[in-house]
Amino acid sequence: MAKLEKTLYDTDFDQLLQRIEKGIYDTSVSSSLEESSDFRSGDARCSVRVFERYSYAGGNRVSMNVTLFQGADGVVHLSGITSGGSQATFFKVNTWGEESFLDKLREILE
Repeated sequence: MAKLEKTLYDTDFDQLLQRIEKGIYDTSVSSSLEESSDFRSGDARCSVRVFERYSYAGGNRVSMNVTLFQGADGVVHLSGITSGGSQATFFKVNTWGEESFLDKLREILE
């Protein structure tokens, strides 16, 4: 597994979510949005996206969960977690696909 966490100030929640979705689609022809969920409670909101793509480096499929949370203060907290890139039965080996997928999210956020 690989993880990225960021706190983003002065960020439009909806524009960021759209940028992430489009950016992930544009990274690979095998990228797909597998599922999504959105919540609101008062001024707080949370969006969860689960993406998947084929990893040529690992020869398998890799998933990435992206969660955005915005509280009443307007600050956006982002968590991106990848998994599924290992080929071993008992130990994690060959996690290049997970890191590579997360790097695409890093690029989108720059």
